[in-house]
Amino acid sequence: MPWDPARFTWTLPQRRALLVLLFALLAFLVFRYALNPVYVSDPQPERPARADELADRIDPNTAEWTDLAALPGIGEKRARDIVAYREGTKREAPGRVVFARREDLLRIKGIGPAMLEALDPYLIFPPVSATVPSTTRNSAPPGG
Repeated sequence: MPWDPARFTWTLPQRRALLVLLFALLAFLVFRYALNPVYVSDPQPERPARADELADRIDPNTAEWTDLAALPGIGEKRARDIVAYREGTKREAPGRVVFARREDLLRIKGIGPAMLEALDPYLIFPPVSATVPSTTRNSAPPGG
């Protein structure tokens, strides 16, 4: 069988269908790009522009119960228990940091060592210097 180049060419309706598909794809890509323009600076900034808006770790000393309830294994009841314990302790000893380290959460019913391990990546605690009260006293008598 001799080689016939006409067998391997596109017919007019096939070329039209191919052009319609290509224009539809091009229109879709232009539309997607127009809705989602992305600019990536080079080099990347050390601190993202919205870093202060993002909270990847929460402090149980200041978090609302709704934030605590979103943590794995906590739930609404335990989150409310944490806030109630924190507020009660603050009333008894104002100025005291209630949860200075993660082990302090063991005082809450239902939180054990395994749960502390699971919560560790989600919690942040105040620096040690902020939790240790000053013990230096002035040796001079008052008023003199």
